[in-house]
Amino acid sequence: MPIIASRRYEHGKPSPVSPPLDGAARDTLPPHVFDWTGLCDPSAQEMDTVRRQFGLHPLAVEDALSPTQMPKVEIYGQQLFIVARTVAMPEGDNLDYGQTAIFLGRDFLVSVRLGSTRSHDQLRERLEGDCDRLAEGPDYVAHAILDFIVDGYQPVLEKLEEAVVAMEEQAIFRFPAPSTIRRIFRLRRQFRRFSRIIGPMQEVCERLATTELPVVDPGARIWFRDVLDHVRRTLSRTDALRETLASVVETASLLEQHRQGDMTRQLAAWAALLAVPTAIAGIYGMNFDYMPELHSKWGYPAVWAVILTICGALWLRFRRIGWL
Repeated sequence: MPIIASRRYEHGKPSPVSPPLDGAARDTLPPHVFDWTGLCDPSAQEMDTVRRQFGLHPLAVEDALSPTQMPKVEIYGQQLFIVARTVAMPEGDNLDYGQTAIFLGRDFLVSVRLGSTRSHDQLRERLEGDCDRLAEGPDYVAHAILDFIVDGYQPVLEKLEEAVVAMEEQAIFRFPAPSTIRRIFRLRRQFRRFSRIIGPMQEVCERLATTELPVVDPGARIWFRDVLDHVRRTLSRTDALRETLASVVETASLLEQHRQGDMTRQLAAWAALLAVPTAIAGIYGMNFDYMPELHSKWGYPAVWAVILTICGALWLRFRRIGWL
């Protein structure tokens, strides 16, 4: 059975007695004693053994084995069923989503991970190092798992933020290449999906923090409020990055239009400068015999003087208005 760990805790300390996992219904434990069992990618038969062991509801077990569940909290008698979504960014800009289901009872907690690469081993060790907190019961462990999952969003957002900032800085100096534009739209699609999948986590934490629920002590709600605050900051950060991506294309387009306008004005100014000698040369290029300047000694220098004077005046004018 893919059980990562299964331990019993008495007053926040690991008990020398390990809880059996044979499918037999367990006896109710005394106060300040609870079991914490963690599973990773279990099969249906293995989950059925755990169901019979802890008296889990079949519908909740079915949802725990479905990797496409949205975050939610459901009540089954005196048990809570919580679903949270995990996210990882192994390579490139692709996000991999997983799922963690939590069965919470008065004297037990069962966590089921599907497609999640972040183990709870370090979390369990950290909690075992703080016996006072662990002695508060399985509802505190449920908070710690949710907080662990939400904290896992931050490294992913940091990587995405680095990519967004880099593209934003590049857009200031030059219009994004087609490959960059395609990447921007891929990232925007990833952010939309992230918000759609992780967004319900806010509702989950709000319900745990504000609603009277079975097996959640009123004093534990403050811990869930802390997780709720983390989720809200995560969603706010996600929305800000998505808006930044949208502004990258808009800003790059405005800057490119400005650059094109500068080039157009420069081309128009040079065209005006070239039009003067072209027009005069066109006049004197006509085949007429009776043109006074053709037989004048100073005709050629006079034409050049007129051309240079007009072109010089135009050049000064264009420089003054910023076209050259």
